[in-house]
Amino acid sequence: MLKVQEIREIIKLIDQSNIDEFCYEANGTKVQMKKQQGQVVTEPAQAPQPVQAKAEPKPEVKEQAPQQKPKEEPTEEETAPVQDSKSDYDAEVTSPMVGTFYQSPSPDQDVYVKIGDQVKEDSVVCIVEAMKLFNEIEAEVSGEIVEILVKDGELVEYGQPLFRVKSK
Repeated sequence: MLKVQEIREIIKLIDQSNIDEFCYEANGTKVQMKKQQGQVVTEPAQAPQPVQAKAEPKPEVKEQAPQQKPKEEPTEEETAPVQDSKSDYDAEVTSPMVGTFYQSPSPDQDVYVKIGDQVKEDSVVCIVEAMKLFNEIEAEVSGEIVEILVKDGELVEYGQPLFRVKSK
């Protein structure tokens, strides 16, 4: 597996070159980089979790290790927020990064939003923890939360839908 410093060096080299896309695979590890708008940005990888870092207008960098699924069964409480996909919606709030999804600021506090709550574009709807940093995720759309697609404490990927919103 590549070290964080090695990945950073590759990113710098790609950023300074005319290369728009780069892919490297060895020993079950795959690193892909794609330039968009001429800048490369990444976050250090945490082994053995798959890591993918990409800001909206910036390039994609992902490192994948062989995936291992946990053998724990989710409890009823964890599965409660997940709804069926028959709801009417016209927007999705997606994860801007890879990390762990949390519905509340701490385990002993109320969730940011529930189904039926009204949100504005700047309303915080959840937290995604990435590398010990807790990032507040805003709705970026005004409307009503009609579905919560992720369980509390679940690992989310870049671009994965978290909430479905019916716009006003």
